[in-house]
Amino acid sequence: MRQRPRLPLLPPRSLRARVTLAGGLAVFVALLAAALVLYPAADRDLHDQLDTSLISTATTSPKFAQQLKEQLGSSGGTLASAAPLKVGDVLIQFVDGTQAAGTPTPFVPVSDADTKLALGDAPAYFTTIKYQGTDYRLYTSVYSARAGMLLRVAKPQSDALAPLSRLRDLLIGLVLGGALAAAFATRLLAGRVLRPVGALTDTVEHVARTQDLSTRVDVSGQDEIGRLGRSFTAMMSALDGSIQQQRRLVADASHELRTPLTSLTTNLELLAEPGGLADPQAAQLLAAAREQSGELKALINDLVDLARYGEAEAHYEDLRLDLIAAELVARAAKRAPGLKFATDLAPCLITADPDAIERALGNLLDNAVKWSPSDATVRVVVGTSPSPDGAAPDRAWFSVADEGPGIPEADLPHIFDRFYRSTEARAKPGSGLGLSIVRQIADAHGGEVGAYSRDPGPGTEFRFIIPAAR
Repeated sequence: MRQRPRLPLLPPRSLRARVTLAGGLAVFVALLAAALVLYPAADRDLHDQLDTSLISTATTSPKFAQQLKEQLGSSGGTLASAAPLKVGDVLIQFVDGTQAAGTPTPFVPVSDADTKLALGDAPAYFTTIKYQGTDYRLYTSVYSARAGMLLRVAKPQSDALAPLSRLRDLLIGLVLGGALAAAFATRLLAGRVLRPVGALTDTVEHVARTQDLSTRVDVSGQDEIGRLGRSFTAMMSALDGSIQQQRRLVADASHELRTPLTSLTTNLELLAEPGGLADPQAAQLLAAAREQSGELKALINDLVDLARYGEAEAHYEDLRLDLIAAELVARAAKRAPGLKFATDLAPCLITADPDAIERALGNLLDNAVKWSPSDATVRVVVGTSPSPDGAAPDRAWFSVADEGPGIPEADLPHIFDRFYRSTEARAKPGSGLGLSIVRQIADAHGGEVGAYSRDPGPGTEFRFIIPAAR
């Protein structure tokens, strides 16, 4: 006969079933441990009570000896040869311990222990015997040491230990019933406790199915499940914001790329026409094409940097912020020989990515140069200041101020947004990503950047602040 294959025992797949099984098993183990402690203790106490009662009965041995003599009457029998005296459920026998071991008696044969007890070589003792199909607890002691007479007192174990059987049945029922009741209660409670988890699972499945990142989890409470729900909602919000930001970045980049690409394509098409290179404006078209390709290259580089900072693994090392600022000012002075540069560079040590810091400060300095009149002064300051709470590291700051037309108050909150360009800025070269890169670098280093209108006087001041090295 072909046997059916056995299926492996697998753990429950439902979390509710696992919690139910764990709760029932925990209560079962606890009750079983309590029963294993309680039952032996009760068994020991009942045996002690039985032994105590046998000893107490043995202390009244003269009264039993008299009763036994009265039963013998004139038959001529002796205490040692008489059948055991039955008083209630107690059996009493007198034994001649001087007889050889193995000598039969009307109740229990003489044993080596009896012989030693009669000779005074052993103490009174307890034993368990079977007599006429009944288990007895037997106590043997000395009745008359001079005559070698011993006294046996026996009681049925079943009567004395009956409560132990009832206790055993009660403990078995309690352990099994308690485990089942605990499993049932745990299942009911698990259903209520895990209801938010079910709602969270449904939401995750809905998001995976519909790609709708605006879905939120309605989970309240201050416990771990509530924290999980709030964390998931925060993660979804951040993910949704990141995707929306990516979409805006792609749309803005496409818009910014379209203009120079269109102009570059038009110029190249004009040059490609018959006689285009002989046209008097060919040189201007080539210069314009070269300028537009440069703008494209700068925009692409800015997009690459914008994607890199804060995402890739940065290389951090100790840097002198004042020395970096001095080198950048020297470069800017060569590119704009008509401008004046006033510097106040205090020694300042930071721990940062050197390429990122140089790019951020360079963007701020280039922005000041671009907006400053040809005979203006650009002021650059580097210093440190204590942190506001006193517990964090001191703050290192880089400040650059120009004497340009300034930034309208309405534009100040937006100038660090990607591709944001004010009306006045659209006439200037640039992609609108330089200041956005500065803010991203500041965020990646745990710092901040801000723009402020100079008071008094025209112009704008930019401050780049990051933690100083301890």
